[in-house]
This record gives sequence, structure tokens and C-alpha cells, in this order.
Amino acid sequence: MKIVLLGYMGSGKSTVGRILARDLDQPFLDLDSYIETQLQASIPQIFKEKGELFFRKKEHEYLKEILADPADAVLALGGGTPCYSGNMDAVLNHTPHVFYLMLPIGVLVERLTREKADRPLVRDIPDEELPEFVGKHLFERRPFYAQATHTIAAGERDARQLVAEIKTLLV
Repeated sequence: MKIVLLGYMGSGKSTVGRILARDLDQPFLDLDSYIETQLQASIPQIFKEKGELFFRKKEHEYLKEILADPADAVLALGGGTPCYSGNMDAVLNHTPHVFYLMLPIGVLVERLTREKADRPLVRDIPDEELPEFVGKHLFERRPFYAQATHTIAAGERDARQLVAEIKTLLV
């Protein structure tokens, strides 16, 4: 069984995914980390040297590779993954266990402000412009995120609470 977590950056996909995988005794895969390992370069480096189109092609290729593997796994997608190359259709065709970790803009902005140094996409955005940036992105991505089998209102809940809710929905 594949369990796929999606949502905006900072929504807790990797944190929740690691705990869920450990609880279920399954491997955890972070798609961005997988891409970095396969291409032996960081995501920002890939974008800078090869461009977004190259990245999105590789992202799609590696996503299909992971989904085709019959082994059980918990997979955290990159924030933009569902929005490109028919990736959301590919995910939904491979598993019914697709979870959107939905957080309010304010919570995402708070988290991303603390993590700016580690987030190349928002690193150079002034703090006062971050809410508008996140809101615009969410508006564009929400139609893709909304296709998930389950939407988890993550809000201020901690990772353990989210994992417990996801486990109740795995039937």
C-alpha cells in the first residue's frame, strides 16, 4: 500500500510522513529528497543549472517510478508536485490513500517565516509580502490539492494527532 501526503511547503508532510511510516513499519520517502539523491544535486541547484522544466520532467519520472514499485511506502510529495505533468492523476490511479494536509495561510506563513533560510522559494521574499505570496500559491494549487482522497484540517494540531487521524482513515 502506498500512502501519499501532499500540501503546501511547511504543512508538515515530511514530519507527519516519518512518524506515520514508523508507526506502520513502512519505509518513508520524501520525493524532493529522492530527486536530490538521484540527480546528486539540491533542488535549488537543479532549478538554477537545469531549469524548472527539467526538474518537473524528472519529478514526474521519479514519481511514476516510486508509484510503480509494489513495495509499501509513505510518500511525501513536493508542494508543487500535484500541479504538474498529470502527477495528481498518476497518484490517484495508484492509491486511494492520498491525504492533503491543509493549513490556514497564517499558520503556513508563521512556519515559513521561521524556516526561510531552508526554503529557497521564499528565502528572498520580505516577511510582510509572504502572506500574499502564500495565498496566491494556495489559490493556484488548491484545485489540485482538493483532489486528494482525504483532506486533513491540520491547523494547530501536532504531528502525532495528524498521524492518529490518518491511521483511522486507512481502511
